[in-house]
Amino acid sequence: MLDRMKRIPYHVVVAPILAVLLAMVVGSLFVLTVGESPLAAYKVLLQESFGTARGFATTLQRATPLMFTGLAVAFAFRAGLFNIGAEGQLYIGAFAAAWVGFTFTNLPKIIHLPLAILASMIGGAIWAAVPGYLKARFGIHEVINSIMMNYIAYFLTDWLVTGPFQGSTMIPETKRVAASATLSRLMPPTRLTTAIYIALIAAAVVYILMWRTKLGYEIRAVGLNPTAAEYGGISVAKITVAAMAISGALAGLAGMEQILGLNNRFIQRFSPDLGFMGVAVALLGKNHPVGIVLAAVLFGALQTGAAAMDRLTSVPRELITILQGVIIFFVAAEYLFSRFMKVKGEA
Repeated sequence: MLDRMKRIPYHVVVAPILAVLLAMVVGSLFVLTVGESPLAAYKVLLQESFGTARGFATTLQRATPLMFTGLAVAFAFRAGLFNIGAEGQLYIGAFAAAWVGFTFTNLPKIIHLPLAILASMIGGAIWAAVPGYLKARFGIHEVINSIMMNYIAYFLTDWLVTGPFQGSTMIPETKRVAASATLSRLMPPTRLTTAIYIALIAAAVVYILMWRTKLGYEIRAVGLNPTAAEYGGISVAKITVAAMAISGALAGLAGMEQILGLNNRFIQRFSPDLGFMGVAVALLGKNHPVGIVLAAVLFGALQTGAAAMDRLTSVPRELITILQGVIIFFVAAEYLFSRFMKVKGEA
């Protein structure tokens, strides 16, 4: 393990930390413009996010779906694929979990809950496998396909919750899922659920799958050089579809967490762009499961502290959005700079 840690490039660890620090500096300039002390504002943010058990639980709850979507984006990226469709896969996985939850109401929890979780993974996997297949079979770029699949997922679920599966009210939502299909709360009255355990297990499974199995080796080989991988006997087409399907399954788990843990029903357009935020989490986490977990916690802390800063200081909560954008800007800038230096060195 120590030898493996020593082989990690220095910039992989330093770059994300530096990006966060630079973003905090830039954020301080915005705080000064509204007449507040940056130290006081950041103290409120840290205190509300990590200073109390309730705040830390809220941070973890907000980080949980981002762990799933970050892992989803990173998994596809390791295969050289840019999955922009995690949001749509999240919606399909969420509806699949909800459908199992309110349809099979006579099952014991030990069967019903795992069945609903599995349904979310299958729904997300199928939705992601479509752009994967189109990429493998026809060479159509997955970015275009996955973006279009997002809109299909939006409008399909819109129709489902305003038509055949609408609940008993006029609100565009399904019936409540049975109690046997809901996730347990860990620290009431906070909304932290056992989904955090599932997210951490998913991160461990992704690590083992990616760096300890033949499939993981083939995925990374295709991501690094598909031509060489094909020459070495690896089916690039099969790996493309498999990687996208697994990526979609992870995104589907994010939808499951929202339905079975928070809302207990499928609500029209319930996601606050969790799929797209997963791209940011994956970038900051350098597409590594450990980095993604830490990046998700950071973004969860920023979201938790945003309301407190808005309430206790003169700093608007929009500052958090600025911080998130600046963090990604610096991470992307480091990546582009590295690519430029590599191309320059090869020349």
